[in-house]
Amino acid sequence: MKTDQNFQDADTFYEQLLNAHEGLSPEESEQLNLRLILLLANQVGNTAVLRDCIESAKN
Repeated sequence: MKTDQNFQDADTFYEQLLNAHEGLSPEESEQLNLRLILLLANQVGNTAVLRDCIESAKN
């Protein structure tokens, strides 16, 4: 699992993420986050890495 910053442009990603939530209800925002998590997990594709990420996020 990568823990060092691996973004090419973290600020742009953060801005895009905020913009995607603009105008959404809390429920719609939560659904967007859930879909995004599943899409990104699919990109990672490695169950062990995903497990490590979940554990790391819990701490």
